[in-house]
Amino acid sequence: MNMSFLDRWRKRQHAHRSVPLAESVRADPGSVVELLSECELLRAQAATEGVELDDSARSLEALDQLQPVWRDDPEVLPWLGNDAGLYLGTVVVRTVPGAVWHVWPDGQPVVRLESGREIDVVAMGHEWADIGAPELSQVYAEVSES
Repeated sequence: MNMSFLDRWRKRQHAHRSVPLAESVRADPGSVVELLSECELLRAQAATEGVELDDSARSLEALDQLQPVWRDDPEVLPWLGNDAGLYLGTVVVRTVPGAVWHVWPDGQPVVRLESGREIDVVAMGHEWADIGAPELSQVYAEVSES
């Protein structure tokens, strides 16, 4: 039985296969940087508290001062922690000379410093969202001195 629509469908499926994040970083680093910097949930949470996230070290200090109301919502907490880590990474990449996004083989985005040291900013963002430590500004201060 000839089902030409099935052949076309198979070709279309292969043409639109997903691309691993690591490959995307190599192919178009600027777009990936923009994607990782979105942090919509964190930006919305900060805005409701009157904090503008302008990708500066000062904004990390302001985030550290927010009341952690998100800890009461188990559905929001992991997403906010992820956004906090990505925002920390965004600030580091945009302000620390030689810092770039790097993606581990498992898809985890990390920040690689000029020295070669890799910072798992997402894990740090989750710790900050969960317990408040380490403070995001403290991590930034340590990383920017390295």
